[in-house]
Amino acid sequence: MSTHALTINNLTVSYGSKPVLWNINAVIPQGVLLAVAGPNGAGKSTLIKSIVQLVTPQAGTITVLGGSYPQHRHQVAYIPQRSAVDWDFPINALDVVLMGRYGHIGWFKRPSEDDKFRALEALHSVGMSSFAQHPIDELSCGQQQRIFLARALVQDASVYLMDEPFVGVDSATEKIIIGLLKKLRDEGKTIVIVHHDLQTLQDYFDWLLLLNIERIACGPLDHAFKQEYLTTAYSSHQFSEKVL
Repeated sequence: MSTHALTINNLTVSYGSKPVLWNINAVIPQGVLLAVAGPNGAGKSTLIKSIVQLVTPQAGTITVLGGSYPQHRHQVAYIPQRSAVDWDFPINALDVVLMGRYGHIGWFKRPSEDDKFRALEALHSVGMSSFAQHPIDELSCGQQQRIFLARALVQDASVYLMDEPFVGVDSATEKIIIGLLKKLRDEGKTIVIVHHDLQTLQDYFDWLLLLNIERIACGPLDHAFKQEYLTTAYSSHQFSEKVL
C-alpha cells in the first residue's frame, strides 16, 4: 500500500484567541494536482505554512510521506507568496535556482558542474535560459515566479507546495507553470497550490481542498467541486463563535 503524500489530523491553528484553522482533517494521495481554495481569511496560506513548520499548530498533526516534515524536508519544495520574498537581495537568476540543490549538496559545498547543468535545464524548462545572469530584482513578477519554479524543479522533490503562484503573472507564464505542474503530476509528484480563481479549477486541477477555517470538502473534483460546498465555503460565516 503506497504512502500518502500528506495526512492532516485534527489540525487547529490560531493567532491569539482567533482560530485560523479549526480541526482540519485531510488525506492527500501521491500523484495529484490539488487546489486549496476558499475565501480570504479561510486559512489557506496558514495550512501550507503549517506543513513546512513555519506556523506552530495548537493541536493536531501533519504527516508528510509517512513521516515528519523534518524527516522528509528534502522531498518537499515550498514556494511562498511573492510578497514574502526579499526581491532586493543581490543575486542572479541562476544562483537562485542553484539554491534548490543545497538540500542535496549541503550549504557549505560548491555546486558541481552537474548541479549547474540541472539548474540551466530547469531555467530552459521555464523559458528563462537567457536570463540566467540577470539580477533577480530586475525581472518582472512573472519572470520571478518562473525562476522560483525552476528552483523547485531542481530540488527534485516529491511534494510541491505553492502559495498563490499565479498572482501577478501574465497568461503565458501561467500556462507554462501549469503545464510543468501537470507533467510533474503525471510523473507521480504531488502538487498542492493555494488558488483563488474558481474559473480555472476544472482546467488546472484534479483534486480540491475547500476551506473556510473548517474543512468544507476534500477529494477529487467531481466530489469536492459542487455548488453546495462552494456556497458553504464562500458564505459570510467565519466561525467567529469558536474561541480556543
